[in-house]
Amino acid sequence: MNAIGPVTELPNLSAVPVQMTPPFGHIVSVSGSQAVATLTSLALDSESGTGNRIELGVLVTIATANSCVIGIVSAMSSPMPVAIGDDQEIRLIELSLAGEVITDRETGKLHFRRGISSSPALGDPVAQASRDELACVYYQPDKPTIQIGTLFQDSSVPARLIVDELLAKHFLVVGTTGSGKSCTVASILQRVLDEYPYARVVVLDVHSEYAQAFGNRAECIDPGNLRLPFWLLNFRELCTALTTPDGDREAEVQVLSDAVLAAKRRTVGGQVGQIRSAISAAAPKRVPNRGGAITVDTPMPFLLSDVTAYLDEQLGKLERTQSPLTYTRLKNRIEAVSGDPRFGFMFRSLSVEDTMADVLGRIFRVPTGEKPITIVDLATVPPEILDIVIALIARLAFDLALWSGGQLPMLLICEEAHRYIPALDSNKFMPTREALTRIAKEGRKYGISLGLVTQRPSELDSTIISQCSTVIAMRLSTERDQEVMRVNTHDCALGLMDYLPVLGDREAIMLGQGVAMPMRVRLGDLHDNEKPVTPNRGFSSAWKSTNVERRELEKVVAQLRSVGNVG
Repeated sequence: MNAIGPVTELPNLSAVPVQMTPPFGHIVSVSGSQAVATLTSLALDSESGTGNRIELGVLVTIATANSCVIGIVSAMSSPMPVAIGDDQEIRLIELSLAGEVITDRETGKLHFRRGISSSPALGDPVAQASRDELACVYYQPDKPTIQIGTLFQDSSVPARLIVDELLAKHFLVVGTTGSGKSCTVASILQRVLDEYPYARVVVLDVHSEYAQAFGNRAECIDPGNLRLPFWLLNFRELCTALTTPDGDREAEVQVLSDAVLAAKRRTVGGQVGQIRSAISAAAPKRVPNRGGAITVDTPMPFLLSDVTAYLDEQLGKLERTQSPLTYTRLKNRIEAVSGDPRFGFMFRSLSVEDTMADVLGRIFRVPTGEKPITIVDLATVPPEILDIVIALIARLAFDLALWSGGQLPMLLICEEAHRYIPALDSNKFMPTREALTRIAKEGRKYGISLGLVTQRPSELDSTIISQCSTVIAMRLSTERDQEVMRVNTHDCALGLMDYLPVLGDREAIMLGQGVAMPMRVRLGDLHDNEKPVTPNRGFSSAWKSTNVERRELEKVVAQLRSVGNVG
């Protein structure tokens, strides 16, 4: 278990009144969801019963005739400043009205709901929300939640995420390097796995950070032990891997289409009927029979050697559909890829074996067993095919969710998401962009969700961002990134975005459907064995240590030569 701070006993919300704080002002203006109140004292001190100051992001209560309206302090000003301590100074606070605490007539219990049924009136008293009121707002007794820290406003009140809203509708974690994004993601996943041992989570780890964080609960996959056969690629993904992006690409695509189709027919041969019968028996009755025809997109085993054999056969003919150079270039590319040990986890296959169920079962944890999370280490995947590997995993995840009828809910965590679904329009990233965009738009219907993690939200595809219903924003330094978050901010929390440049490590602004109300949070600490780690020791430490021996360099060279050589 991770150290998330003291879990205080929640107040009894079954009866009124709750503990309340003395008012510090009253309403002087109301306009829609905004209100303005006067601040009648310079600061709240021990004489008024609390040691807290009124500042941006603080929750306040406004007592109305029918309910207790909850507002968030969004701005503060003094139109006519005078000397400090002068009681004649006018001090104003602007409030964003977000919801109300009401008493259920049937049960007599207090509960919070978003929206305002009774607007504040001029003169209504304004007070800082007490611990009991904060707990009433943020505690969701009728919904599954996980604790990930404490409220910045009151460290005795736990900060909780609503599990189904967080996971079912995608979430986004943003923050500059060093702000604690990876630890935040690890903390959320740790809490989820603690509560739900049969969860199904896949982490696309591009920096080799997460393997240590989950111990024996994780299935760790890297190019050294990964089997992701090339025949699982659809034809577009296969073209991205095997054709050259120049003027002859269209001709190569046409030739590759014919070659792949011929290879599949040659390899399967007399087994076609058997495979069709197996597919028909396993498919749900509601799936229409499409005749079982083999196409270039059919996920069916075949050999690359059969593809090159077809190309040789066409080269030997006097009449052919394309220039001999097209066949030669395509053959050379296939031989280069299949012979490169770095690509061995995908393209080195010397036999025909249908391992699709095994591949899907291992990556997506079916059955879960005692390892509900898969860490896919992509740090050593060659950059030439990184996009293809991610696209394939994302597409298989969606297909698995779709064809299982939503019976296999899963979460796909995309670290450094801006690297492979960038904001700039680029054909280079089209397979990945399309696979992840499809999950973002349609995944919630079939029980597959995205968790996107990035330090540069301004470089992330805006369509993907717009589909994230929960945002966890940590410190962001650049104005461009901050502006993207402001544009995508809802729930009357725009004022909280002004904190982004000054948030401390392990602090975050959380808003959206995954939380009861926008909140500023102190995230809990993780034990050392639960923290994501990076191989970088730091310059000051590394340069003071013993000089690296030559044999260490030779080990690195040996590893470079054997990457992906899995036989």
